Amino acid sequence: MERKIRKAAVLGSGVMGAGIAAHLANVGIPTYLLDIVPRELTEEENKKGLTLEHPAVRNRIAQAGKDRLLKEKPAPLYDKADIDLIKVGNLEDHLSLLGEVDWIIEVVVENLDVKKKVFATVEAHRKPGTIVSSNTSGVSINEMSEGCSEEFRKHFLGTHFFNPPRYLKLLEIIPGNDTDPAIVDFMMNFGEFVLGKGTVLCKDTPNFIANRIGTFGLQVSIEEMVRLGLGVDEVDAITGPVIGRPKSATFRTLDVVGLDTYVHVANNVKNKSNDEAEKSVFELPEFVHKMVENRWLGQKTGQGFFKQEKSAAGKEIFALDYNTLEYKPRAKAKFASLEAAKTAKSLPQKLQALVYGKDKASEFLWSVFKRTLLYSAANVPAIADDIVAIDKAMKWGFGWEMGPFETWDVLGVEKSVARMREEGETIPALVEELLASGKKSFYEKNEGRLSAFVIGGKFKDVEENKEKINLAALKEQGKLIKKNAGASLVDIGDGVLCLEFTSPHNALGMDVLQMAGAAAEEVKKNFVGLVIGNQGKNFCVGMNLAMALMEAQDDNYLELDMLVRNFHKTGEALKAMGRPVVAAPFGMTLGGGVEVCYLADRVQLSAETYLGLVEVGVGLLPGGGGTKEMLFRAMENVPEGGSVPVDPFAYVAKAFETIAMAKVSTSGKEAIKLGYLRPTDRISVNQDHLLHDAKQLVLTMDKEGFTPRKSRKIRVIGETGYANLKQNIYAMKIGGLISEHDALIASKIAYVMSGGNVPAGTEVNEQYILDLERKAFLDLIKTQKTQARMAHMLQKGKPLRN
Repeated sequence: MERKIRKAAVLGSGVMGAGIAAHLANVGIPTYLLDIVPRELTEEENKKGLTLEHPAVRNRIAQAGKDRLLKEKPAPLYDKADIDLIKVGNLEDHLSLLGEVDWIIEVVVENLDVKKKVFATVEAHRKPGTIVSSNTSGVSINEMSEGCSEEFRKHFLGTHFFNPPRYLKLLEIIPGNDTDPAIVDFMMNFGEFVLGKGTVLCKDTPNFIANRIGTFGLQVSIEEMVRLGLGVDEVDAITGPVIGRPKSATFRTLDVVGLDTYVHVANNVKNKSNDEAEKSVFELPEFVHKMVENRWLGQKTGQGFFKQEKSAAGKEIFALDYNTLEYKPRAKAKFASLEAAKTAKSLPQKLQALVYGKDKASEFLWSVFKRTLLYSAANVPAIADDIVAIDKAMKWGFGWEMGPFETWDVLGVEKSVARMREEGETIPALVEELLASGKKSFYEKNEGRLSAFVIGGKFKDVEENKEKINLAALKEQGKLIKKNAGASLVDIGDGVLCLEFTSPHNALGMDVLQMAGAAAEEVKKNFVGLVIGNQGKNFCVGMNLAMALMEAQDDNYLELDMLVRNFHKTGEALKAMGRPVVAAPFGMTLGGGVEVCYLADRVQLSAETYLGLVEVGVGLLPGGGGTKEMLFRAMENVPEGGSVPVDPFAYVAKAFETIAMAKVSTSGKEAIKLGYLRPTDRISVNQDHLLHDAKQLVLTMDKEGFTPRKSRKIRVIGETGYANLKQNIYAMKIGGLISEHDALIASKIAYVMSGGNVPAGTEVNEQYILDLERKAFLDLIKTQKTQARMAHMLQKGKPLRN
């Protein structure tokens, strides 16, 4: 019988428990969220005359966890409506519900005795065959299940999510000694294909993989900071994006995680290690203990390593001086190696400049990297069977761009080990074995296929599921059909071509449009369909704003007119080729990126797609068909067939508001809800599978007998509808909610979406609206205030409200 998880229960409604329940709801799994019964009434409950026996009181803790999901940012839910999939209860009255579910996830306090009691209760109420797991960050899986039945232990394992569960990709799967291998395989696949996670198989060792290596790195960072006399603000400046780590770097990350959580994880390794050298590394400095004592735990208590205070200049962030435990204004880090790294073009070049520099920043980073790399290598195979698992865990769990062994390759294994030997370090057996074999790196590539060094002196292919299409690897395998400065055409197999954007930030320019035209010709001759997708940081952030501003400032409006017309022609060329086109957006998909999706017949989007027509932020309206398409999609939603025709004004007004307010979706699901995309468009929860899913959609459309899109006509709301929209715009301007220029932009959008100076009910075609849209775009880009907005966005990265 095929195993499925149709319903789940989460035990514990704290930040992690509620977050896990939210993500289960995100993927459509009804979930019970249960917590303990309160022993005291709140002041509010007393005022209402409630008793401790009232259901609202008994379920209060779980209900609070559920309610919190609607307020948290970033949003734990793809769509707030999905919260209805979460039903709350308590761990006394609702234990019978455990018999209904297929997966029970324990997320209670990190205390072995408490967890054992919970599992004894669970075992008494679960049905045989139900998977039970712990979300522990480091408590032993085998110790938790001691005393449980063999049948329970067969279905028990660790499933360690990272916080926040929706956004962090890593899911560590930790089997116990008695866990059925079939259950392990099922959860590895369920995590990847249903929950959209990167699953890594771990061993039942303290803190598993990511927290073990990550916490070690944080500990040595603190140790080296103190040794070299650096400040927490200086350390954060050199341990963030410049070395391929998140913006929160080191100490802002600790503030987000919470110092109490960090202390618990560090103590877990210290208390369980038999190695005195390792135990000493995980010994926390006195100032950390003092911070915990003071409740300076980070964001949750309002201060930690950083604190925000009001100053004469407004809100200012202050950094902790760990010597005095006083806060002081942040100091700008000034290191020659840091400045050199900032000018480097690639992450490997940045790391080389920083680690092998000659200043204090370089000394700090060399020491931290050296110790972390040696520790990672020394723990193979103790915490993981291979280096790939460690690298993936650190990238997916801590947001590193490169794992420890990938980093080591960049720094040069031979070069770095020679320096380590000079400094008296003991080189782990794995590294000695690598160098003895004559190899100089942990990873090798051959025709786009990656292999990794394994114990035994050999390289083994890094296996990936067929659902993970890698464009870079395909190009190395000779699948590149054509390219220019802004885009490439790649054969992704089974008769499907991919149009990949490669311009800076995947911005749209003439080079991208030219390659899109070439794609239409290539598909017509040799392929069954086209995917528009890439594997950059974001799908597309819109048009090349710098180029457009330069043309506007030089009064080259004919060039801008030609750019817009060419975008429209590209759409016609893709339509005329008579083959299915699927766009595959993800991440930031803004402005022209949305309009690229409108060139396609269908959209296969990532669950994490932040999509919106945001042109008003730079003083424009969507000019590549976005305004037109939002109008036509709004009209598609107007009910037909009733005895009394439905007035379409409300539908058009809603679409107008979405554009005029530059609404951006917080998820792929919300992009559909906002009307940017259609309910028939599909969502991939695992972004690694996005191109594969888009390709499969192309093949399905072709197999089912694809019919090209036909030109559409609608009846517009005309002059009457325009007057009503203008009235709303005027009221907002008079009320001081929008500026004069905002009102001009909104009026242009309203004019296009009303159909111009024609009577209500006039039938128009797509080209008519496109012409109105193009003229409005050109009218706006000629204004000084729009050009000022464009310049401000390029210089400051945020909108100017002039």
